[in-house]
Amino acid sequence: MNVTATMQTLQVENGAFLRQIREILPEFDPVRLGHEMHARIRELYPICRSITGNGVRETLRRIRQWIPLEIHEVPSGTPVFDWVVPREWNIRDAFIKNAAGQRVVDFQKSNLHVVNYSIPFHGKMRLAELKNHLFTLPDRPDWIPYRTSYYSESWGFCLSHRDSLRLADEEYEVYVDSTLEPGHLTYGEYVLPGTSSDEVLVSTHICHPSLANDNLSGMMVAAHWARCLQQIQRRRFTYRFLFIPGTIGAITWLARNETTVVPRIRHGLVLSGVGDSGSFTYKRSRQGDAVVDRVLSHLLDQEGLEGKLLEFSPYGYDERQFCSPGLNLPVGRLSRSVHGTFPEYHTSADNLDFVRANSLEETLRLCLMIFRVLEANRFMLNLNPKCEPQLGRRGLYRAVGGQADAGALEMAMLWVLNLADGTRDLLAIAERASLPFSAIETAVRTLEQHQLLEERIPGKKALGA
Repeated sequence: MNVTATMQTLQVENGAFLRQIREILPEFDPVRLGHEMHARIRELYPICRSITGNGVRETLRRIRQWIPLEIHEVPSGTPVFDWVVPREWNIRDAFIKNAAGQRVVDFQKSNLHVVNYSIPFHGKMRLAELKNHLFTLPDRPDWIPYRTSYYSESWGFCLSHRDSLRLADEEYEVYVDSTLEPGHLTYGEYVLPGTSSDEVLVSTHICHPSLANDNLSGMMVAAHWARCLQQIQRRRFTYRFLFIPGTIGAITWLARNETTVVPRIRHGLVLSGVGDSGSFTYKRSRQGDAVVDRVLSHLLDQEGLEGKLLEFSPYGYDERQFCSPGLNLPVGRLSRSVHGTFPEYHTSADNLDFVRANSLEETLRLCLMIFRVLEANRFMLNLNPKCEPQLGRRGLYRAVGGQADAGALEMAMLWVLNLADGTRDLLAIAERASLPFSAIETAVRTLEQHQLLEERIPGKKALGA
């Protein structure tokens, strides 16, 4: 390899990862995929989902048109650790009619109008009694809140505060045409085998009704990440994608797979709220220094991505189930704006306009960066460790020496040669060198081509030991 070609190949810039992604996905077009994901969110948006029921099944059937999901049904009453799979909820219609017979609150217009998991009800009551079952947002008078009653039998309606102020003091007919009876909890799973049985877990929840960011965005990014990985001929890890109801779905999956799949999980990520215009937010796993934690910290620091890191807490999405102390899996959470910190959260304002195609494609690109680092992160051994090998005669140094700046390419190679003693992974070298992983990876590939490095299997006797 001549000097000019080497410098062009190893040039470090923000687009390095995109070029490397296109090495394995030549037709990767993030802009097109962003619009495709947004279009599919529009398709799924009207479906009334919950932690169980036909809305979940219909959503999974649609996703199965894009990736070959295996759909699992777990009967109500099944013990799952300290929990029990709940009864199945389905709803056909619901409304509140005024004295003139007009629907003043109508499930057919928005599935957020009914408190999710409301039990069946039909009756008449005056406004004073009805108000005990109404939920609004006085500080956001035009938005409909999202509310649930999963584990307490009740019924209720959500409406804009402005509409609630228009309700006259009269008798209303209330109708909730729902069922809550023994059935099943449903979830989807898609496994892409790798050369190793060690697994990367990607999980997203599917239990929210017409909320575009929380969490249709996670479903779409996960599905399209899986579609991208389908096109890659060789994967080191096995990738398992879960589409599960929040909390009870994760608990159910973990209880069913505790002794089989769970011991094989080496890295994991929960995707939630990844389609809004906020910057990236990564919440570390309970371990705090798991490889996936280090990968996200490094990417947000070195690859020109705007974002922030959060420490683990036992509150949030399903990362808290995967990171429970009896399991302590290396699973973090990737989001953009953090749940509960933006006004649109769990309201009708989390709509199709709140989710952006460019945000979806940026998130997908970051997920492929994560894949690239996990796959390429290895332990390497310098085969010529006594002083620097002569890089110039191999065409790996610039033609004219003595310049003040050795260049990012050369620094990457020098750091790799110095730290590749079989005890550090490549990510640790990138962290120590404060260089992008993309630069370290490319330097490693070049040095391997010149027989200066070889992969070291962890557990073997390290150099100098």
